[in-house]
Amino acid sequence: MTTDSEHSSRGGNHPSPAGSAPAPTTPGSSEDSRSKYGAVFAVREFRPIFAAHVLSVLGSVFAEVSLAVLVFRQTGSAVLTALIFALGFLPYALSGVLLSGIADRLPTRQVLVSCDLVCAACVLVMAVPSTPLALLFVLRTVVSMVTPLFTGARAASLADILHGDLFILGRSLVRIVSQSSQIIGYGIGGLVLVWLAPRTALCITVGTFLCSALLLRLGTRALAARVSGTGAMMRDSIASAGRLLSSPRIRALLLMWWLPPMFCVVAEGVAAPFADAAGAGTAGFGVLLAAMPAGTVIGEIAAGTLLDPLARERVAIPLAAISMVPFVCFVVHPTLPFAIALLLCTGLCMAYSLGIDKWFVLDVPEDMRGRAMSLLAAGMMTLQGLGMTVGGAVAEWVPPYAVIAGAGAVGTVSVLPVLKSVRHTRRIQAATAA
Repeated sequence: MTTDSEHSSRGGNHPSPAGSAPAPTTPGSSEDSRSKYGAVFAVREFRPIFAAHVLSVLGSVFAEVSLAVLVFRQTGSAVLTALIFALGFLPYALSGVLLSGIADRLPTRQVLVSCDLVCAACVLVMAVPSTPLALLFVLRTVVSMVTPLFTGARAASLADILHGDLFILGRSLVRIVSQSSQIIGYGIGGLVLVWLAPRTALCITVGTFLCSALLLRLGTRALAARVSGTGAMMRDSIASAGRLLSSPRIRALLLMWWLPPMFCVVAEGVAAPFADAAGAGTAGFGVLLAAMPAGTVIGEIAAGTLLDPLARERVAIPLAAISMVPFVCFVVHPTLPFAIALLLCTGLCMAYSLGIDKWFVLDVPEDMRGRAMSLLAAGMMTLQGLGMTVGGAVAEWVPPYAVIAGAGAVGTVSVLPVLKSVRHTRRIQAATAA
C-alpha cells in the first residue's frame, strides 16, 4: 500500500512538522475490513468522547428552547425570538473562517475542554436573572462562534483514535445522536419548561457542558498539536480556508456536504405553515419536523450495518443525486401522511454521508484536518441558516408546498454538477496514485 506521504495530492498520513513518521493506519482507508457499530465502542477513548457529545447536544437543545421561551416571554416579539434561533447559525461562517486555525495549532484536548468551559460560562451568565436582554444575544453569539471549533477539533480527534472503517462508523454515530436530538430533544426541552423557569432550565445546560469538559479532560489523551506556528491566527485561518477551497477535490467534497442540507432545511423552515394549511395543528407540525431526522437515523444505521465500506462508496453519489427528488413531489400538494413519507425518503438518502466521510478524511492533509472539519461544519450550518431564511421569505408569497417543491428542483439541478466534479476529481486522483 502506498502511503499518502508519497503523494501530496492525498492527505491521510502526511508527516508532522516535526518530521515524525506517519501513522500506521490511514483513517477511512479502503483496505480496511468492514466493522460494526459495536466495535467503535470497544475503543476506550471513543466512549468518553461520545458521552461528551451526547451531553453537549442535550445542553444545546435545552439552551435553544429555554432562550426562545425566555426572549418571547420578555419581549412578546416573534422577530427577536427568531433572531435568538438564527444566532445559532449566522456566526458559524465568521468563526469557521477566522478561527479554524485554533483546531490544529493547539492540542485537541485543550481546545475541546476550553470550548466546553467557555460555553458553560456564557450560559451561566445567561441564567442570572439580572442579565439584560442585549447581553443574552451577545452571549448566544459567542457560544455559536465556539461551536465550529469544538465540532472541527472533535471530528479531527476521531481520526486520531479510530482507524479505517471504525472512523466512518464513529462519525456516523455522532451524526445519529445529533439527528436524534431533533426527534426527541425539543420535546423533552418543552416538557421541562412546564415545570422549570427558562433561566433555571439554562442551569441544566451549564451542568451538561461542565460534565462534557470533565469527561474529555479525564477520558482522552493529551496529544500534541498537529502544526506549530507563531503567525497571526486569523491570517492563518483565512489562508487555510483559501487553500482548502482552491483544491478542486476538497472544494467538490465540501459542496457535496453543504448543498443538499441547505435545500433540505427549507422543508423544516416552512413546516409550520404547511401543517397549518393541512389542518394538522401542532401535532402534525412536530411529526413533519421529526420525519427527515428519523429517516436520516434509519438510513445511517442501515448503511453502517448492512453495507461494507466499498458499497457505501458506490451508493454515495447516486443517493446524493436523488436525495431532493422527493421534495419535487410536493408539487402535487400532498396530504400530510404522503408529505411525511416524502420527507422520510429524503432522510434515508442522507446515508451518502458515510461514503463522503471516507473520501474527505483521506483527501484532506492531516496537518489541516482540524481546520477542514471546522470549515465543513461552519459552511453547513451557515448555508442551512441561509436556506431556511430564504425559504421562509419566499413562503410569504408562495404556498409552502410549492416552496418545498421548488427547493427540491433547484437543489437537484445545483448538486448534479458538484457530483460530476466529485467523480471527476476522484478519477484524477486514482490516476495520479497509480
